[in-house]
Amino acid sequence: MTATPSAPGDGLVRAGAIVFIVGAVATLVTVAPLFLGTEPFPPIAYAVCMLMGVGFVIAAGGVLRSVAAQRRAATSVTPS
Repeated sequence: MTATPSAPGDGLVRAGAIVFIVGAVATLVTVAPLFLGTEPFPPIAYAVCMLMGVGFVIAAGGVLRSVAAQRRAATSVTPS
């Protein structure tokens, strides 16, 4: 089985996805007491929920880095 080479920005997309998933799980855990009628979590739990946005920004940066690398590769191959 042949593995495709890692493109620039792939690591950022993976890291952003992991951070996003951590934030999504934190959001589910933080919202659960509202539906269960239990005591809400402390404010730091709500701050962890912001990781969803941070993960999205990291992944978007990886996508933009990949696009820039592909654009550079395309312009270097095409004669002007």
